[in-house]
Amino acid sequence: MINLILFGPPGSGKGTQASTIVSKFGLTHISTGDLFRYEIGNSTPLGLKAKAYMDKGELVPDEVTIGMLENKLNSTPNDKGYIFDGFPRTIPQAEALDTLLDSRGTKITHLIALDVDDEEIVKRLLNRGKTSGRPDDQNEEVIRRRIVEYLDKTSPVYEFYEKTGLSQKIDGIGSLDEIFNRIYDALH
Repeated sequence: MINLILFGPPGSGKGTQASTIVSKFGLTHISTGDLFRYEIGNSTPLGLKAKAYMDKGELVPDEVTIGMLENKLNSTPNDKGYIFDGFPRTIPQAEALDTLLDSRGTKITHLIALDVDDEEIVKRLLNRGKTSGRPDDQNEEVIRRRIVEYLDKTSPVYEFYEKTGLSQKIDGIGSLDEIFNRIYDALH
């Protein structure tokens, strides 16, 4: 079983590579953004809780996010494993994910970080912003703040899993196939 955290700053190519990994390995892709949209859009109890926090401009507590993640795992059992995209973003979230997986008799097997320099990320996101419609992909200043936020708050998760030998950096620059081949090699 593979339980992969696909890791990297915004614009590093996680979503693009996740779809290839899913088709090649038969894993279930779990994106926290998709979970939030589903739970809120369907007015589930967790979705309503999350919306209440978001409507006040507050961060959704980890226990609500973990609850959504648990619902997803319950609804999509997969013997081959999962790709976690956009989660965990903090050490407490990593600890909660480990506890959740441990209760199911499994664990994270890999954290693969797509390593892309800041200037390439800015270029990619500005290009994506031309078609995505996302305002945060169209403003260089906002993009650079997102990179700083990632470095300050999310990158420590890499070190958290590195302590157990699960973290590996992959060069995230090149053709889609070249990057996938690096990921494939890391998973084997």
